[in-house]
Amino acid sequence: MNLLLAATLAAPPVWWALAPWVAADRFTGAAALLSAALLYPLLEELSFRGLLQGWLLDRLGGWHRYGGISLPNLLTSLAFSGAHLATQPVLWAAAMVVPSLVFGHLRERHGSVLPPMALHIYYNSGLILFVELAQ
Repeated sequence: MNLLLAATLAAPPVWWALAPWVAADRFTGAAALLSAALLYPLLEELSFRGLLQGWLLDRLGGWHRYGGISLPNLLTSLAFSGAHLATQPVLWAAAMVVPSLVFGHLRERHGSVLPPMALHIYYNSGLILFVELAQ
């Protein structure tokens, strides 16, 4: 199965499971909703997959894979997870490695930040929707 399709189909059960654990007050107000759903994914993907992973791919190459994961993708995902420590609990930030590896794979496979950007927006928007529905 295509990774993008699998990642898309896997998201709703994850949102449903996580919604009770996410504080609803994080998304109060239109600005907070738009930031979490659109702005943060756009900025994060441009920064991490566009700049950092692009730079690492230029320096290290992406042809060596370990379990299907390139070193630039792994390093970018660790940085992405670490950046979430500023606003997230440790376990939540650590869990960001998993979707980040998917975003990184899409960036490498398609040579563009648009596929990971679209998936990231989908993930964040879906989680926000499920958090709101759980209220």
